[in-house]
This record gives sequence, C-alpha cells and structure tokens, in this order.
Amino acid sequence: MHRHRLAIGIALCLITTGCSTTHAPQSSQTPPPADQRARTAADAHAVATATKQSQTSTELRRDEQAQALGKEEDKKDAGSNASNAIAERELPLAAISDGPAPMSAPPPPPQATPTATVGYAVGGLDRVAVTGARLKPAVAMQAPATPAWNPAQAVSAGEKYATHDDNPVQRTADNPVSTFSIDVDTGSYSNVRRMLTAGQRPPADAVRAEEMINYFDYAYPAPISRAVPFRVTTEMAPAPWNTKHTLLQIGIKGYEVAHAEMPPANLVFLIDTSGSMDEPNKLPLLKQAFAQLVPQLRAQDRVAIVVYAGSAGLVLPSTPGDRHDVILAALNQLEAGGSTNGGAGIGLAYATARGSFIKGGANRIILATDGDFNVGVSDTGSLKEMVAKQRESGIALTTLGFGVDNYNDTMAEQLADIGDGNHAYIDTLNEARKVFVEEMGATLLTIAKDVKIQMEFNPATVTEYRLIGYEDRALRREDFNNDKIDAGEIGAGHNVTALYELTLKGSGGEANDPLRYGKPVIASGQPQSSISSEVGLLRLRYKQPDAKASKLIETPLMRSQISASATPRLRFAAAVAAFADNLRGGKHLNGYGWDAIGKLARGTGGVDRWGYRAEFEQLVERARTLDGGNTPVAVTRGE
Repeated sequence: MHRHRLAIGIALCLITTGCSTTHAPQSSQTPPPADQRARTAADAHAVATATKQSQTSTELRRDEQAQALGKEEDKKDAGSNASNAIAERELPLAAISDGPAPMSAPPPPPQATPTATVGYAVGGLDRVAVTGARLKPAVAMQAPATPAWNPAQAVSAGEKYATHDDNPVQRTADNPVSTFSIDVDTGSYSNVRRMLTAGQRPPADAVRAEEMINYFDYAYPAPISRAVPFRVTTEMAPAPWNTKHTLLQIGIKGYEVAHAEMPPANLVFLIDTSGSMDEPNKLPLLKQAFAQLVPQLRAQDRVAIVVYAGSAGLVLPSTPGDRHDVILAALNQLEAGGSTNGGAGIGLAYATARGSFIKGGANRIILATDGDFNVGVSDTGSLKEMVAKQRESGIALTTLGFGVDNYNDTMAEQLADIGDGNHAYIDTLNEARKVFVEEMGATLLTIAKDVKIQMEFNPATVTEYRLIGYEDRALRREDFNNDKIDAGEIGAGHNVTALYELTLKGSGGEANDPLRYGKPVIASGQPQSSISSEVGLLRLRYKQPDAKASKLIETPLMRSQISASATPRLRFAAAVAAFADNLRGGKHLNGYGWDAIGKLARGTGGVDRWGYRAEFEQLVERARTLDGGNTPVAVTRGE
C-alpha cells in the first residue's frame, strides 16, 4: 500500500512539474488602471478559489483510492497485478444511425494509475488544478463516432420547460402596437425532433414556435453593404388554414462573413462534467460535437476549456486555435462524476475569458450542459443575475443543451437570452455540424445587438392581429426606444423570421365581436387616402456590436403588397408554424391537420442541401402517427 502511495506521489510530482508552463509573454506596457487591476484581482481570486476546492477534492479522492487499494491488496497476494487495482473508467462510444454509416469506436486507452491533479500556470491568472476524477489518460481524439443511445427513450417528468401561453388575438383599435425582441435560438426544434424520433409527442411548453420557424434558412436576400448589418424582407398572402386571414412574414438576413475574414475568436468551452452527464448522449456526444469545431479554428483564435462538477477547474489554458491536437486531447480526457456547481463554472469561465480578451474579436463562452445544477448558485434567477452582470464585459454566452431525463431547457434558454448569446440543443452529430460548421459565423460572430421589432397596425385596414411565437421575448411599447433594455443579437449570416396572422377589415374573419361604442382611431396629420392604403408601419432598432446608441429603420407596409398566393418561402414558414401550433394543441388552425401540413411542406420545393426540409416532412408524418393515442407527458414547470 505504501509503495502505491509513493508511486502516486511521484507521478503527481512529475506531472505537475511537466505541465506547469506559462503561456502569457511578459509585458512592458503601462500598468493598467486601478479598476482594471481590481477586476484582474477578482478574477485571480475566483480562479484561486476553484483551485483550492479542486485540490481538496483531489486529496480526499487520493485517500479513498489508497484505502481501496489497501483492501484490494488484502484480498490478493502482494505483487499480483496490484498496479491495476485502480483503473480509469472509459465510456463506450458506439454509433447511432444519424450518419451514413456508423464508425467504429476508438480503441480504449491503456490502463494507468490516475493522476491526482493536472495544473497549468496561466498569464494573469492563478494556478488551477483539476481533479483526476474528470480526466482520463491522454489519448489522441479519434474521428467523430456518434454515441449510441436508445431512441425509444421518452420524455421524462424531470425535464424542465418554462410555461407559456400563445399570444392572444389583439384588436387593433385597442392595441395597435406590437413590440418584441428578435430571437435566433433553435433549441426547441432539435429538442422536439429528439422527442418525436423517440416516439413521444413533446409537452406543449417544449414547443416555441419562433425557434421552430427560425431553424430553417429561407434564403432572404443579403444586405448590399455592411453599413446596415442586415436586410429586411416582407411578404403578405392568405393564410393556408384560413383564407379570411392574411399572413405577414418579416424576414431579416444578416450579412455573411467568409471564414478567412472573421475576426479572431477568444473562446472558452465551459463543459459540465458532473455525474448527470455520464450518459452516451451527454458528455461523449458533447466531446465529439466540440471536436467538429476544432478543425475550423485558426492560429489567431484562442481556446480555453473550463469544466465544473462539485467544483470548477481549468483543463486547458488559453491556447492558439491551430493547436488542434492539444485541444482535442484535452477534450478527450474529460470524464463525468460528482455534483453540479454551475455557478462556480460560469464565474471561472468569465474570469478566463477576460484574461485572454481580444479587443475587436469574437469573445464568447460556450456552455455545454444538461442544465442540472444542484449545488452552489443553482436557481435560474440567481444565475441570470450573475450572467447579466457580465454582459457588459463584451463576452457573449452561448448555451448548448444535451441529454434527456433531467434536461433543464428553462435554464439553458434563459441564460443564453440574457447572456447576449444563442441557444441550441444538440441531439445528434449532424446538429453539431450545423451549429459549429455550417453556421459557425452565426454562432460565434455578432454583427448587430439589441435588435427589436415594432409593428404598428393601421386600424383602418387591420381589425385584428396575432404574433406567432416570441411569447417570452415580448417588450413593452416604451421599451422599443429605451436603449437600456436588452434584446436579441444577430450573428453573421443569421436568418430571423417573424410571422403575424392578420384579419383585414371587411374579410369577415374577426375572432372578436365589434365594440358597440368603440371608434376607429386614425393617426393624425396623415391624409385619409394615404392611411387607408397602409397595413402598418414596421420599425426596427439595433446597435452595432460596440455601440451604446441604437439606430432606427422604418418602412410602411402597403395593402397593395398583399399577394393572392404565397411564395414557397412563406408557404414553408407557414407549414412550420402550423406544425408548432398543432403540437401545442392546434388552437389557431381552424381544423388544419397533419395531412394538410405535410402537403403544404412538400409543395414548397426549393434547395434542401442538408436535407432539413425532407426531415421536417418526416417529423410531420411521425407526429401524425403519434397524435392518436399519445398524450403530452407532465413535466416540471420552469420559472
């Protein structure tokens, strides 16, 4: 037993000595101002605290391992393979059928005595140690193989979704103005896809219509120049489920940035390695998802890896992006175990990101988790407050959801919203490729922030309207002109779509009876003929990424722009909106069922390079077959 403790101590000494390297060059610049020095000291304190917690955990684990080893020696003769008594656990990486052919799992690494700590000295930050429970012996990252998980898994009552009701039909005479923040999240669609593929109709609160619609590319025209970061496209045509109603589609397209032209990125991968992540569709899939991003990184980019379980630690200090082998090796060593102190991880991630901040670059934390925070700062409200305080630092927070059973969608979606980032749910490697490869610019580079939309409808033309989705992004009317109010961001190349369902005057499609004593309200100062020809006024506000003041875009929508039939673009968006509504109970579809939705989607044609639209058609069919007998599962309501 003593010689094994000695061996562990020697290994610890060698590893600690070999790994402690300084990556930040010495600087001869003028000392930073006092406030910056204070912030740096706070960051160092956060890192030092994480180090102390990690080292304490290490000592306890080392004693436990030594005790276990002693018991094992009592059972066996001295010298009979005692060196293999403690073995690193290796999770299987089998394949699932979301790719053309399953790849073989990488060979298991050789058994080795676990190291107690691995430490790195980081410029401007204290030394950080990470416990061996979340590391396994180094082995080169293999080509991504999709982890296996049972598609028959159903939605668990432990999953958390924020409750929301559909936007109501508004009478224009009573409330002519609709204001909301844009939303580029797509997590709801891929999460719903996971449930339908598993043979389970999703709970209504898991379905957010705007995220379902925004999952798809509608090929909106891009802006002519970068003076304005996006271009707005509108279309109006009859609603397919009610010809007495008119659909208004508002499409926003951000300008594209070629990969070679993207500014340098400062990324911190914040990875949940707690025990709840010990499932094939969680940490193993997570590691392979991040491995898809690594080959896209360049020498001017920087990557650090922070992990958290019972405590937080720095696995990889800020490293040049072209050190692909180093980054992949660090990812491949991660293992799951312990409780989940997400608050500590978020704090350390922001400290790490500030320590390697790139002025004018894409500074972003990518949080990957199932959202099951259970120690430390763990409630959604406190975590949102923590992230909100960091928002002004110029570091965005993107969240990636993983797994089933205890998935906390509420947490992941709301942290991304308040962290000036976006939220996606990764259910397959194909989805990881979409987020990290196909949409890399949109994921990493913000081109406009605090983007708000306000529609003022003309009571002389529109009697009623309803905004489809965006329930949790609603703003007060006065918030539109208040630059202190946070709103959504648009990434390079992003598409954003909003749909309104309108009832035009004289159509006979009103949901509400007219008021006996009400009077139509017409804006003063405008000729009657001009006003009656307008459907409404579209206003947008946005800020450049580094600006404090917003800019205004406004354009009137004319009744003459209403078409007799919808383009394929609007028809497909309508099909997705109807799909989302039917999954939530079909309250607004006037009996428009699954067969009609499938037919509408199939009739749109268009380019489908990655097969997303064909997959959508399959999901409609799967939902149709489930609709007969499978009722939505009860889930825990979020905040």
